[in-house]
Amino acid sequence: MYDPLIDRNIGASQAYPDSYWAQHTDIAEPTAPLLQDLRSDVVIVGGGYTGLSCAYQLATRFNREVSVLEANQPGWGCSGRNAGFVLRGTGRLGLAQLTQRFGAECAGLFHQEYGDAITQVKRMISAGNIRCDSQPEGYLKVAHNAATAADLPAQAAFLQRQFGYQAEYVSPQQLKRDYMHNAQAYGAIRFPDCFGVNPLALAQGYAVMAQQSGVKLYAGSPLLSWQRETDGGFLLQTPKARIRCKQLLLATNGYTPKGLYPALNRACLPVLSSIIVTQPLTPAQLEQSGLQHTQLVMDTRALKYYYRKLPDNRILFGGRSAVYGKDAEKTVYPARLLAALKACFPMLTDLRCDYHWSGWVAVSYDDLPRVCEAEPGLFYAAGYCGSGVSFSTLAGVRLAELASGVAVPPLPIYQSRLAPFPLPAFRRLGQQAYYQWGRFKDRFL
Repeated sequence: MYDPLIDRNIGASQAYPDSYWAQHTDIAEPTAPLLQDLRSDVVIVGGGYTGLSCAYQLATRFNREVSVLEANQPGWGCSGRNAGFVLRGTGRLGLAQLTQRFGAECAGLFHQEYGDAITQVKRMISAGNIRCDSQPEGYLKVAHNAATAADLPAQAAFLQRQFGYQAEYVSPQQLKRDYMHNAQAYGAIRFPDCFGVNPLALAQGYAVMAQQSGVKLYAGSPLLSWQRETDGGFLLQTPKARIRCKQLLLATNGYTPKGLYPALNRACLPVLSSIIVTQPLTPAQLEQSGLQHTQLVMDTRALKYYYRKLPDNRILFGGRSAVYGKDAEKTVYPARLLAALKACFPMLTDLRCDYHWSGWVAVSYDDLPRVCEAEPGLFYAAGYCGSGVSFSTLAGVRLAELASGVAVPPLPIYQSRLAPFPLPAFRRLGQQAYYQWGRFKDRFL
């Protein structure tokens, strides 16, 4: 499997991974690659949520001439591989942590921005009439042990008091009665405005909207190299042609090839997340497990598990995977996820796995993303830390505004670049150590 810390070549015109989403989405015919030299006002690298959302905004709001270079197909990276969790937030810091780090006023702006991100996804789905199997709203943050559960009522009260956000504490008894018979669930907080989608269908919809707005989308066209020109613009090399532009926007996040932009490469740690999808649950299994709802679920482990019931009554279940891309397809990883699912729901002991796939998320050093102008004319958005379905869409809006000279909200994530990891060559050793600590913490603390 392609590994951003090792591989300089992301490939070209590759098929989507053999995922549940690829098998349950009407895939559009890929657009042609870039075959002849041309000029464009703006070039966006990456045809995922961020790049496509940005391209749409630049074309519709700012009347800019936009070209998108996508190495493979729209949504081939994380945008088409994720679990489809449209959550309120991004990065790895909750509102309480943001309050501690930046103060209450700034945390309030984050809260508003995260709400705007969900609204922007809904707006895009409506404007593009995107058929992406949007499910009814609701997200459960489930405590995996009694010690963690003890803090949940205070957390819900803080969100209500400080931000006016109607988070709801769900007791263990209510959780079992209304949502699930999970043997490792000790209560939850319910977030009312989050929802699930088919993420690949959402990316396909964004691609259609961008192209209908005049954006030139070139699939099968990886950016191989780039350089500054004397006029301050950029000369980009793809496999079959070159393209010149005034502004260059990198929307590659966890799929940024090694050496593409060293400052960005050093500032992100690509981390594999794996997903399994089970066979459809029978009516009896649904009754026994209590999984009659469509709420998104994520637990409070250091190495989190996340899951949801899909429209055809299969269970999607995900978590951390291999450290290196070369190990991503080893059977031990889906086996671990299936075992974890059955540990939560012992009544599903006969359930089998029908699909397994993996994808890269980009973790930042300070657990927050950035949308910024890294140097004159060169912009990027990256570092969503595995929580980017909603925010990446809004990041595309903010990226378009920055590139067009429009003021963005005064948040730290828009005012600085991503910080490089100390000793970046040893990032994966640190990741392995964190995984060992996380397993210990989740089991014993």
